[in-house]
Amino acid sequence: MALLGNIIKQGIEISANFPSGQEDIQTQQIKQLKGLLESAKDTSFGLYHGFTNLLESSDPRGPFAQEVPVFDYHRMDEEWWSQQQKYPNITWPGKPSYFALSSGTTGKKSKRIPVTEDMLSSMRKVGIDLVKDLSSFDLPAEVFEKEVFVLSSSADLNANIHGFKEGEISGINVHNFPGWYDFFYRPGKEIAEISDWDTRLQAIVKEAPAWDIGSIVGIPSWILIILKAIIKEYKLSSIHEIWPDLTLYSTGGVAFDPYEEPFNKITSKPLTIIDTYLASEGFFGYRSGPQSMHMKMAFNHNIYYEFIPFDDRGFDSMGNLLDHPKIHYWEEVEEGQDYALLISTCAGAWRYMIGDTIRFSSKKEGLFKITGRTKFFLNVVGSQLSEEKINDAIQKLSKRINNSITEFSVAALKNEDDEYYHQWVLATEDGKISENVTSALDEILKEINKNYAVARSKALKDVRVMVISKEKYHQFLEAQKKKGGQVKTPKVMPSEKMEKFLKFLES
Repeated sequence: MALLGNIIKQGIEISANFPSGQEDIQTQQIKQLKGLLESAKDTSFGLYHGFTNLLESSDPRGPFAQEVPVFDYHRMDEEWWSQQQKYPNITWPGKPSYFALSSGTTGKKSKRIPVTEDMLSSMRKVGIDLVKDLSSFDLPAEVFEKEVFVLSSSADLNANIHGFKEGEISGINVHNFPGWYDFFYRPGKEIAEISDWDTRLQAIVKEAPAWDIGSIVGIPSWILIILKAIIKEYKLSSIHEIWPDLTLYSTGGVAFDPYEEPFNKITSKPLTIIDTYLASEGFFGYRSGPQSMHMKMAFNHNIYYEFIPFDDRGFDSMGNLLDHPKIHYWEEVEEGQDYALLISTCAGAWRYMIGDTIRFSSKKEGLFKITGRTKFFLNVVGSQLSEEKINDAIQKLSKRINNSITEFSVAALKNEDDEYYHQWVLATEDGKISENVTSALDEILKEINKNYAVARSKALKDVRVMVISKEKYHQFLEAQKKKGGQVKTPKVMPSEKMEKFLKFLES
């Protein structure tokens, strides 16, 4: 009998049922903004934008929106964060101990996102709330006394000449694990600090039989590589042959739906999937109950949110922010509407457009799903393909051809007559698809998106598909220095990046 597991499980249930006296979301958010303004009022940013005056209002949201402009990364970094690397008290009190190198799929080089001690504390508190909400899943007691496998980026952080350490956010979090985490955390800091991905993979596979894993954490594409490597090395039919109590999978970074079937093939019993929204800029939400795969937003953890409608009220047809976009407070948000997210945080991000789009399914419970990226929006000729629609199409295509496609990229290119076409690159295990995948994909996209169907009858002249192996796909990522446990593979590419991809494949 799992005595320790039962004790831990009962403790979680008691904690979850303890009255919290929680206020409504609107009140929480006003308090979060006031707390952020109060903390940063004497910083350079706070003095420049008159935070002390803003605090005189009982509801400072309106004055705050009028005073502080919307920032994307490039503007925030150029005007403020580049100074935050060298000097204290620029956008947040003190000087950040860490800067996260983003592992996103846009941009030509890594972004440096400040990570303060307050932000690390915020992330830990969201994580504690996630653990409390595990009580609603009725997990077996055994899982609470098993080890947790966390696939992060390298925890061997680089020392910057300006006195801070830098690395990807998952590596920063592992670097800050307290010593007592070693009791249950795997693969352990020694392996986690191996910077070369292939060497770290080999070390994990070698040690895997010695571990008793109940939970795994990581981006699904790279977790799959790890689990398949373990299965291959020890000639297993399922990962449960070596980790029989593996029950819980905390995923994030990309949509899990395309990976559900590949995971089913390497497991012999269902996994409970906990989707999370953890970015370099903060921990914003997690799946909190079995009733829905949608996540609960963290409204009470030193983060203030605003919402820009992802339509012609906020963006042009290419996904670029309007000069004067409509911006909603929480109480103005509508269920079923896509919004670009603005955040103000305890790491010194202010009205910062993180680049993700979300949609609320329940305002009462604060439940939402990530629907895509503002720049992962293929609309050069009115096709209006969001990341959500693209993922949906690839899932339907995988089922139609009975072949798993989890890695893919698409871009709008021009042919020799200066007409637009969509170029797709699809990755399967062996690089083969038996039937005419081009017409099948085109047909599915027309069925699920009427705007795409109209575009195909007019300005979108063609669809071209190249099928490659997953090995070749990962070789491209490695050539772009994008190989590792927390790298998110590009879905919608700019034209120049797709052309570079095609040249690599041709070579």
